[in-house]
Amino acid sequence: MLIKPSALDRPFVGDRRTFIKSMAGLSALAALPMPAWAKGNMDHSLRNGMDQLSGPKVQLHIGEGKFSTSGRSGHGIGLNGTIPGPLIRLREGQHAELTAHNMLGEDSSVHWHGLLLPFQFDGVPGLSYPGIKPGKHFTAEFDVRQSGTYWYHSHSGLQEQMGHYGPMIIDPEGKDPIEYDREHVILLSEFTPMHPHQIMKKLKVAEGYFSQQKTASFDKYDLSIEERLMWGRMRMMPTDIADVSAPTYTYMINGHGSEDGLELAFEPGERVRLRFINGSAMTFFNIRIPGLPLTIVQADGQNVRPVEVDEFQMGIAETYDVIVTPKKAGAFGLVAESMDRSGMATASLTSRAGQRPNFPELRDPPLLSMVDMGHGGMAEGGHNGHGGSGHGSHGSLDGATDQPQMDHGKMDHSKMNHSQMKEAQSAKPSHSMESSGHDMSGMKMRDTSLLPEGVQVGPGIDMVAMNPQDRMGYPGLGLDNVDHRVLNYKMLRALSPNHAHREHDREMELHLTGNMERYMWSLDGKKFSALGNSPLRFAYDEKVRIKLVNDTMMAHPIHLHGIFFELVNGAGHDQPKKHTVIVQPGSSATFDATFNEPGDWAFHCHLLFHMHAGMMQTVSVAFPEKAS
Repeated sequence: MLIKPSALDRPFVGDRRTFIKSMAGLSALAALPMPAWAKGNMDHSLRNGMDQLSGPKVQLHIGEGKFSTSGRSGHGIGLNGTIPGPLIRLREGQHAELTAHNMLGEDSSVHWHGLLLPFQFDGVPGLSYPGIKPGKHFTAEFDVRQSGTYWYHSHSGLQEQMGHYGPMIIDPEGKDPIEYDREHVILLSEFTPMHPHQIMKKLKVAEGYFSQQKTASFDKYDLSIEERLMWGRMRMMPTDIADVSAPTYTYMINGHGSEDGLELAFEPGERVRLRFINGSAMTFFNIRIPGLPLTIVQADGQNVRPVEVDEFQMGIAETYDVIVTPKKAGAFGLVAESMDRSGMATASLTSRAGQRPNFPELRDPPLLSMVDMGHGGMAEGGHNGHGGSGHGSHGSLDGATDQPQMDHGKMDHSKMNHSQMKEAQSAKPSHSMESSGHDMSGMKMRDTSLLPEGVQVGPGIDMVAMNPQDRMGYPGLGLDNVDHRVLNYKMLRALSPNHAHREHDREMELHLTGNMERYMWSLDGKKFSALGNSPLRFAYDEKVRIKLVNDTMMAHPIHLHGIFFELVNGAGHDQPKKHTVIVQPGSSATFDATFNEPGDWAFHCHLLFHMHAGMMQTVSVAFPEKAS
């Protein structure tokens, strides 16, 4: 099978004059007639589910209304009268014009998540454009240079939590290398009647406000007396997995809670393509269909070599395309269980309308460990046998048997304190709190001497990972000890090799930092400010190996706008391309990025309230110099 070179290798090349010319379109914004459903009348209901719009010219209307699912109702923000917004279908090679009309009483925006396009159309207010004022519109106009499964959402305030999101599919220009007979889009999200600003206020007052899984003297958790005392002394919970979860949230598939009984049709023997999109604000989902193997064929819109698993975890903003082949008639339960196992979204994959499967019960919540505190050292393989080799620390990837060695001659030494790295490397790792012999009450959880010089130390950092491990082989919290096959990043390989592969020009280390008790989140200890922060600057076409070190006890899905990076997962020229990577608690993740898309791009945690609190930075890529 011939696979053409990836369109990702054809970067946008422009100049400042082109940018200024395209931005001139902002001055032409005009008042527009308002559809009845978009007039802010809360007596009007937003529909569950989504319609379909085909390109190349698409019109979206952002409006508000009452939304209901699974017996709960509240205020929502939808597009074209639905939550999620309509499925936008484009084709690679088209010239697309995507117009968003703002019918709200406040500013709004649309970010085209994962799309390659000039940065002034990326949709981040205050960074790439001013946003869309009430009663105005904005058109993103660009050539479609890719194919795959993507999505779109607001980048204004906290509108994404209220329903401002929708799916996007870009069909390939030629023959699709993925063969299938039928497809279903599976957009995962949450709904809550509580206003997102109220949620943010409660998190700032007490970060554990929404947790319903606190430990107590007598509970179902397998913790010793010593471990319970240790967690108590640290004023932390081993069940502190998610900031917001059920019952505050109703988890949804395509705008439907489980009680709605969503059905997805199939015929026996068909190859069914399920396009999973995690469009939630705050929820990691574990995906499985008991009785059906899942063959992963695409990650973040990029084709990968097929790999068969029984379950996989999705961070917020990730997408995975899966092939399932039900051999016989019947009904199968599609389950999207929240990572903290407080609730789930479900749908029926069925060959006959009305036939319902038996859905599994919620599993016991996972517990955080020493590794999640940044004191790791042992493999995370668990029972499924796909674990990684616990290795690495702040300084480099030296000693990693399945990853490229770092070229210290190319390292950005100005950001690194080598004496402190040696201290970090000397920390003795351990996997189990009970077996380690550590007295955690005396352990420094905030030893800032381990941090590189570029990290800003202050009240926004309450923990420093002493020995963070590269956990590319980790399947996700709670999935390392199940008795079936679970996906991890080391299992991903690009469908076609990167023949243009070259060594990186330099290396960079960035720290994901926070103070959970005060609900402060940042990158390198610096809270994002569109006016106050210096951007991360890159030369045009510079290739940089970036190591993300998570100094917190929460998993963070980190998203880079406008540019695909390659996961450093031991695959060499077959490193898979992604736009979002999960950085596990107290751990690290590394990727290679070639900065060939000029302009200013957002780089942030896709947990909505973490980004809103400050875990975001600007990536500024220089424009190419014009030949004289």
